[in-house]
Amino acid sequence: MRVLIAEDERRLADAIARGLRREGMAVDLAPDGSDALAKARLVRYDVIVLDRDLPLVHGDDVCRTVRDEKPETGILMLTAAAALRDVVEGLSLGADDYLAKPFRFAELVARIHALARRSSPSRPPVLRHADLELDPARRQLTRGGKQVELARKEFAVLETLMGAEGTTVSAEQLLERVWDEQIDPFTNVVRMTIMTLRRKLGDPPVVETVIGVGYRMA
Repeated sequence: MRVLIAEDERRLADAIARGLRREGMAVDLAPDGSDALAKARLVRYDVIVLDRDLPLVHGDDVCRTVRDEKPETGILMLTAAAALRDVVEGLSLGADDYLAKPFRFAELVARIHALARRSSPSRPPVLRHADLELDPARRQLTRGGKQVELARKEFAVLETLMGAEGTTVSAEQLLERVWDEQIDPFTNVVRMTIMTLRRKLGDPPVVETVIGVGYRMA
């Protein structure tokens, strides 16, 4: 899952990013509304966690623009105002959900997962392929009923491939969906992660390489 945190309080933004990365999400940061809009136009985010009171471009304007240009992106608005009037106003701007500060981190994670599922209504909550069962919300994978332990990026790569339902996913697409903006676009990290993932999943192989194109579930 690719998430953008648009928050001008740097300590809060960094804390949220660290927590979401521990949950296996790829996270980018935007310290103001102008940067948030630029990144939202460049990258396909599953969810944008949007502070309402952003500098340069107000969060309300960011929300309206993203909703018009990227209607499939989930928007979770954060604000210090918790009055019913503020909640209604935030939702009327196009936000999908609204969370008042301070908030419990576990609730934030649950709401992000819910928004991601809502933005892909055809995708089931538990992904299945052959004898694999992957539960993104619980970060659990089983093969033949036995639990398989994966590192965060390995899990995210497999989730992306299983969610593609047999279509081929390029290395560039995996970089965009699983890693964040800090990653070197010329890295071989995708190939190395696929190699480790195949080893952990065992036989028979379920991830195949489409030469010159990318990877898909076999």
